[in-house]
Amino acid sequence: MMKYILVTGGVISGIGKGIIASSVGTILKSCGLRVTAIKIDPYINIDAGTFSPYEHGEVFVLDDGGEVDLDLGNYERFLDIRLTRDNNLTTGKIYQSVINKERRGDYLGKTVQVVPHITDAIQEWVVKQAKVPVDDDYEEPQVCVIELGGTVGDIESMPFIEAFRQFQFKVKKDNFCNIHVSLIPQPSATGEQKTKPTQNSVRELRGLGLSPDLIMCRCTAALENSVKEKISMFCHVEPEQVICVHDVSSIYRVPLLLEDQGVVGYLSKRLNMPIDTRPRKMLTKWKEMSDRSDRLLEHCSIALVGKYTKFSDSYASVIKALEHSALAISHKLEVKYIDSANLEPSTLQEEPVKYHEAWQKLCSADGILVPGGFGVRGTEGKIHAINWARKQKKPFLDANSTEFNPDSKHPVVIDMPEHNPGQMGGTMRLGKRRTIFKTDNSVLRKLYGDAEYVDERHRHRFEVNPELKSHFEQKGFRFVGQDVEGERMEVIELDDHPYFVGVQYHPEFTSRPIKPSPPYLGLLLAAAGKLHSYLEKGCRLSPRDTYSDHSGSSTPDSENVGSLSQGTFIGCSIDYRKLLVALTNCPE
Repeated sequence: MMKYILVTGGVISGIGKGIIASSVGTILKSCGLRVTAIKIDPYINIDAGTFSPYEHGEVFVLDDGGEVDLDLGNYERFLDIRLTRDNNLTTGKIYQSVINKERRGDYLGKTVQVVPHITDAIQEWVVKQAKVPVDDDYEEPQVCVIELGGTVGDIESMPFIEAFRQFQFKVKKDNFCNIHVSLIPQPSATGEQKTKPTQNSVRELRGLGLSPDLIMCRCTAALENSVKEKISMFCHVEPEQVICVHDVSSIYRVPLLLEDQGVVGYLSKRLNMPIDTRPRKMLTKWKEMSDRSDRLLEHCSIALVGKYTKFSDSYASVIKALEHSALAISHKLEVKYIDSANLEPSTLQEEPVKYHEAWQKLCSADGILVPGGFGVRGTEGKIHAINWARKQKKPFLDANSTEFNPDSKHPVVIDMPEHNPGQMGGTMRLGKRRTIFKTDNSVLRKLYGDAEYVDERHRHRFEVNPELKSHFEQKGFRFVGQDVEGERMEVIELDDHPYFVGVQYHPEFTSRPIKPSPPYLGLLLAAAGKLHSYLEKGCRLSPRDTYSDHSGSSTPDSENVGSLSQGTFIGCSIDYRKLLVALTNCPE
């Protein structure tokens, strides 16, 4: 029988429900259970595809092309699973489904209402999606962790709360439990941990018909015993059901924190799950990874040149992929956020301080990353950054993209034929696509383990103009990867350069803490001066760079490949095409 774990949140949004849901799933998976996850977003949008990155952070893309909330990225990274678009449930999807049924006459002329039709549709969706295999063995999951976005009491989440109030009785008590995540503020004036917001949040949740089985308290420091007992007394739970989730040095410590407080044992009893309590290899790896993260001494800095740098969640998967790779080579990562618009000459005239600060950050970094972005703003700044990485001057040539200048006479980047410009949502080339390597002599191919092809996730509506392929290759700019038909350019590399790579796809979406993305790993290796020796060793890290009890600072002999003094670059998705525009502006 499927076990359902509902994670709700109170007091404030952004409290960490996603990380806690992922961590609960991780410790259960480490016990040998098959775990899946569902994220519920109460907004009316059908999916996250048309959101600005400043709204909810990045848009995460799944294998099937689903554009979903970034929390599904946390689930995939923590649990090492592959989810589908239906693992992200929104109010828009539910209402669209119910309205379509009503139009077909499925309700036989009855009045369609929130209760029971919307609430029933929510329950049916959860039950159906929970059974979809998410692991490589394609077996049905045993546990489904469901995160309800927003906070208890939000008007838009009421139908979902009511649906789960009913659901707990349909699936029976032994198969459903509720974890409530709440905030324990600690005002600096008194230094006292306050429980009243949590009391109010739990009271409201209980008033709506759900009683939390575990109360997970987010706080800056560990909960005092007296605070724990007070929450227990006023929230109608045992003290062992109050779990402290205080700030830790790394998010990879959160599963260990929950494990140490007996969460697995409680869930095993509460949901009547037979769980093996012997030492588990998966959690041992997480502990090694967390310990290593705390002991790192060497630093590596990456300049992230983008359009949405004011909100770090806009590049959540990019940052995680960089962290995974930095950890793999035993370096502490420093990300230097640079607004690409600040690199443009117009900024020098209007705000010279910002201009010089941006260029100082760029010049002092060990590597450059230019992630994807849509639209014209900041484009020239990205091109300047790429040109700087290439260390050549930029003579003028009328080369452009139909994305930025539809009337360009020399389009380097063109609109894909199948793109529908009249509709924004779901009209891009999305999801997992195969890229075929066209040469054996490719750095990226070697980083992928000398694979003949790779399957990576895409999200773009423009492509390289294939008519210019031969022109670029004559200048030492090689298209080493193409799509299956050989019509779309997927991977580029520049000759005579330590690491100058651009990819059409988004490699960050498939990066995992213990299995970093090869393009990002290559960037960090090159930035740290280790890429050449890594390739010479058959793409193997030195013993001190692997996850073991002795992993710590690693200082293999550094190479003179020059970090950013010679330019280290990786381009992702749309800015792969800005790279082409930049390189077209090179001397004949």
